[in-house]
Amino acid sequence: MSTEDSNSRNSYSKDADTTTAAAPAADSGVSQQIRDIAEVPAVEVITTGAVHLMSAAAVKVGLADDPNAEDLTDLDEARKLITALAGLVTAAAPEIGSQHAGPLRDGLRSLQLAFREASLIPDAPGKGPGEKFTGPVN
Repeated sequence: MSTEDSNSRNSYSKDADTTTAAAPAADSGVSQQIRDIAEVPAVEVITTGAVHLMSAAAVKVGLADDPNAEDLTDLDEARKLITALAGLVTAAAPEIGSQHAGPLRDGLRSLQLAFREASLIPDAPGKGPGEKFTGPVN
């Protein structure tokens, strides 16, 4: 190995040492987060995600408990959120069991009905948000 190669490696190592000095602190935080999430059962992760989608969709449909709820309504956004929720609930139901899936399905259905009521031009049966996963909602 030439002296030039050795010097370039040493200077690189010095630079690497200064950048990695802060990395163990950041890595330990990430490692702790990984350990924390590893301890959470999958059913909790799935239901938490579903509840976040449900809450966001409720606001976008105009169901927010706020005097300005009408200003927060955005049916295009609500459609996307409800469809994502329907896909998640439908796919996850066999894995999380009826004990957890039942309330999520009920909330989803309520959102689908609220969307239908809020729409000026109603979707055809089976064409509403998430109905490709749940079937028509009446």
